[in-house]
Amino acid sequence: MVFDVNVALTWILFLALFPMAFFWLRRVWRILIKRDFSEVALKRGAPPAHPEKFAPYEMAINLVAGVVAVVVIVAVLLGHLDYNTWTAIAGTTIWCKFFASFALSRHAHMAVSRPRT
Repeated sequence: MVFDVNVALTWILFLALFPMAFFWLRRVWRILIKRDFSEVALKRGAPPAHPEKFAPYEMAINLVAGVVAVVVIVAVLLGHLDYNTWTAIAGTTIWCKFFASFALSRHAHMAVSRPRT
């Protein structure tokens, strides 16, 4: 194996799955068990007026993304997935999670009236 840019990016993607899965599953834990809604549907760092309304959706997004990331990590370590498959699954999961969380945060803050200028 020759160390080049592709190998470095592959390692970065694989190693980045560990903290991403941890943070996503930690959010699920905080929402489901601790009933902490402070990180639900954030927009500019602020939660919506009623974050408990959007907590199940945020929890589901993070749960699916976290579980998929953990499954990919385990499958790669056991050698069950080839390179193209696991990178496609990991990349798609990351982008879909970011887009879904972004859409949820914008939807949650939509009811807030904007100040008139």
